Amino acid sequence: MGGFFGATSKHDVVLDVFFGVDYHSHLGTRRGGMAAVNEELGFQREIHNIENSPFRTKFEGITSEMSGNSCIGCISDSDPQPILIRSNLGVYAMIVVGIINNANELVEQYLSSGGGHFSTMSGGRVNSTDLVAALINQKSSFAEGIKYANEVIDGSATIIILNEDGSIIAARDKLGRLPILVGKDDNGYCVSLESFAYKKLGYTDEKELGPGEIVKITPDGIEVLAQPGKDMRICAFLWTYYGYPNSCYEGVNVEVMRNRNGAIMAENDKAAGKSFDIDYVGGVPDSGTPHAIGYANKSDIPFARPFIKYTPTWPRSFMPNNQNERSRVAKMKMIPVHDLIQEKKLLFVDDSIVRGTQLRETVDFLYENGAKVVHMRSACPPIMYGCKYLNFSRSNSDLELIARRTIRELEGEEGDKYIDEYLDGSTERGKALRNEICKKLHFASLEYQSLDGVVEAIGIDRSKLCTYCWDGRE
Repeated sequence: MGGFFGATSKHDVVLDVFFGVDYHSHLGTRRGGMAAVNEELGFQREIHNIENSPFRTKFEGITSEMSGNSCIGCISDSDPQPILIRSNLGVYAMIVVGIINNANELVEQYLSSGGGHFSTMSGGRVNSTDLVAALINQKSSFAEGIKYANEVIDGSATIIILNEDGSIIAARDKLGRLPILVGKDDNGYCVSLESFAYKKLGYTDEKELGPGEIVKITPDGIEVLAQPGKDMRICAFLWTYYGYPNSCYEGVNVEVMRNRNGAIMAENDKAAGKSFDIDYVGGVPDSGTPHAIGYANKSDIPFARPFIKYTPTWPRSFMPNNQNERSRVAKMKMIPVHDLIQEKKLLFVDDSIVRGTQLRETVDFLYENGAKVVHMRSACPPIMYGCKYLNFSRSNSDLELIARRTIRELEGEEGDKYIDEYLDGSTERGKALRNEICKKLHFASLEYQSLDGVVEAIGIDRSKLCTYCWDGRE
């Protein structure tokens, strides 16, 4: 996916942005970048590959190389950024988080209009941020250009721009699929995806942008360039999985939602008569843990951690490029607590089940270490569609997703007509899906949180949430 942090102030903010971006490291593993501007040096920029070394290591000492009262930075799981642009709108640095599904079409339209060109990356692909800049530059102001880009992009684009005069323009995607939060201190303002990032740096909550809202920020204040729209589709998966526990979006804390979500799952199991003889409830670390705590508290079954992830030297299981190496690293990270596994009947809660490969290895690991029974609960419904709005749960084919692949095995293409039934664990098709995945992944039982349960746990009107990856509704 990706994350961002920026600040503009009456004093140098490069160190603030360094720490602020570092606090977004859970959102990406490919590249990190920062750009600052000051009157003497103009723009300065650094971009580094962080696939095998974290952001903090690659950018350590950045304050001796970069300075400025205004700075932006990002963790990017897509293209190198921030990029530097010189155009009719001036010189600026820009970050974009999102997906452009119709990128090739937009590139061709732009080139066919005459006179334009793009620098290309490997395979001739155009940097997505460069494409967004080209769209914006077709208009006479940033506000009009950003609105135009949002109109023609199929996907989403959350945009942060650093101008030569030190002002920052922040533009939330037209349907607000990701949040943009603004913090304030005595000397200026910051913008961030994660609210906890700026609170740790001494900023306080000032404003959360609405969907499609565009603001210009200087050390002296915030100017609204485009009012927020009425329709919102913020990603529900923010709370379920990839948002950080300390953050709040639309006033809802991530950790609180996950605890509430787990409690609802326990209530659903009890109401359906699916309470089992369990010794311990555990969470598949890390993001499954708060869901499991909520489940355990509601069910009165003791919470435990039958295995611990060893993270000092392997902080991210998806770091290696090779799948076999990723699987090996993931297995090496799991350290068993034998007294909590051997001859024990366990129920685990995971944040989601996407492809299922790593989860099966986790369950096999538990059995290899003496578990008697392993039940599984997913904190969200079966994932039926690869995300086409953010760079998460994207797949080359929906058949890479274990739920869709299993449906195809059960019913062939005919099964695609009955996705809603397969989502519902009370239907015959829903039961068949769960039973088949149990066999594949070696679970004693499997239940998914319902879509209604996720919405209840978040506490936001369903019409304001994006649930595309589960129900395909845009």
